[in-house]
Amino acid sequence: MLDYRFILENLDAVKRNIADRHMEADADAAARLFGERTALVTALQGLQQKRNLNAQAMKGRLEEAGREQLIEEGKKLKEDIAAAEAGLARVEAELDAEGRRIPNMAHPDAPRGREDQDNLEVKRVGEIPHFDFETADHVKLGQDLDIVDFDTATRVAGTKFYYLKNEGVFLELALIRYGLDILQKRGFTPFITPDVAREEILEGIGFNPRGAESNVYALEGENACLVGTAEITLGGYYAGTVLAKKDLPLRMAGLSHCFRREAGAAGQFSKGLYRVHQFTKLEMFVYCLPEESGTLHEELRSIEEEIFSGLGIPFRVVDTCTGDLGAPAYRKWDLEAWMPGRNGGEWGEVTSTSNCTDYQARRLNVRYRDDDGKNKYVHMLNGTAVAVSRAIIAILENFQRPGGEVKIPEALVPHCGFEYIRPKAAD
Repeated sequence: MLDYRFILENLDAVKRNIADRHMEADADAAARLFGERTALVTALQGLQQKRNLNAQAMKGRLEEAGREQLIEEGKKLKEDIAAAEAGLARVEAELDAEGRRIPNMAHPDAPRGREDQDNLEVKRVGEIPHFDFETADHVKLGQDLDIVDFDTATRVAGTKFYYLKNEGVFLELALIRYGLDILQKRGFTPFITPDVAREEILEGIGFNPRGAESNVYALEGENACLVGTAEITLGGYYAGTVLAKKDLPLRMAGLSHCFRREAGAAGQFSKGLYRVHQFTKLEMFVYCLPEESGTLHEELRSIEEEIFSGLGIPFRVVDTCTGDLGAPAYRKWDLEAWMPGRNGGEWGEVTSTSNCTDYQARRLNVRYRDDDGKNKYVHMLNGTAVAVSRAIIAILENFQRPGGEVKIPEALVPHCGFEYIRPKAAD
């Protein structure tokens, strides 16, 4: 969340930012409640000081009449303090609720817009393939190659689930190992993270764990949820911690399953593997000093570009518009791979990386001790290394060959042990 004093002192800018992001939040209410909270804290401290003076006076007052008066004053102060504490707790709860609705400030250069079509393309890498045969989308390819089974998964688990089988299993494992090798060389510590996190961690990261608009699977009666990304579990790793400045930046790579309700996601762009309820993802996460986050954000983007350049998949980089940023992000880059089976050939998001500045750190209370001896909030960044299901889409559709076979990117061959996946009828 934003610093309350920053909201108060930059109220017009905060309100413009809310409008630019097309979100519902009341900065005026947050500023007003912050003022009330400040006044209540001052009043409570005054009452507590009077209580301390009363207690000291009691120790030195021996005559009965004087003690009775001090006792009565003490009882009245106790009641006043209890009432003040209750009033402060109420205002603090209201302030917290309003503050959590206010998004992070957006980078001045982030494109202003409402939806993903307002994102700004800044770079293209690779050549879009041109085929001299009739192509198929990843759904048909996966079924003909017998590496993906949607129908059985629908019967067993419901829509938007899938089985990977045969070479598809080794392709997923190869993508994971390929990504981990790159990240380890870049100084990332590898993790396999829990697939479950407490609701307060999700809220701290910026996910809504409850309600009709939530994209999260909540575990009934557990105060916990299935995670939609390892960003949640990596971001919660140091919650409530004061980090040593000398240890920053901390680079973490988390492998997890990801569970998303994808409520309302429908249509041809959601079919097959593009929007599913469960998939595997390798996630990057960084804790750093505030002055480092801009440079490290570019580093995360460069790693994503290295991964997809190494696979030979054509992609473009887009600067995400304010309406598509998400509340925690200050700035976000998306990589969109070329997907020949998507509406006859279109770009589809495969990775994103966000600089969330100190927005998540304030909510999760992650700080570092600076050289001046003061505890200050770290900056937190995240980025997709490999979202396996979408990487598989791009591989199948870009590297398909006549007859329905698919050539495996050279970088993956050492990890999966084969160069082609061929239709089973041709074996």
